[in-house]
Amino acid sequence: MKVSTQRRRAVNKALTTLLPQAPYADIQRIQTLANDRKLRTLPASVAVWIATVSHVRHEHSDYDELLAEGYDRDAARYFVVDQINAVLTRWRATRLLDPEEEEE
Repeated sequence: MKVSTQRRRAVNKALTTLLPQAPYADIQRIQTLANDRKLRTLPASVAVWIATVSHVRHEHSDYDELLAEGYDRDAARYFVVDQINAVLTRWRATRLLDPEEEEE
């Protein structure tokens, strides 16, 4: 199913609001994730947040290495929260990851 123009605009607006200083290459990847059929039913702002955290976790933190070393998913996520928040801060994100918050 093709992504509607309205959805694209909503995702772009949510990205601009959440990540005003993110690099263009990262923005493109997050847009793709946010428009994936798994997230398409969610409001754009929620889909963008989930896509952003997922992208930063896998591309800008040690998460995958920790999994490869044998850490379970929750432990690996716990140990990369500061790395994720550092990237989000560099990108001037309007929201940071809360280590106490349950993830979807």
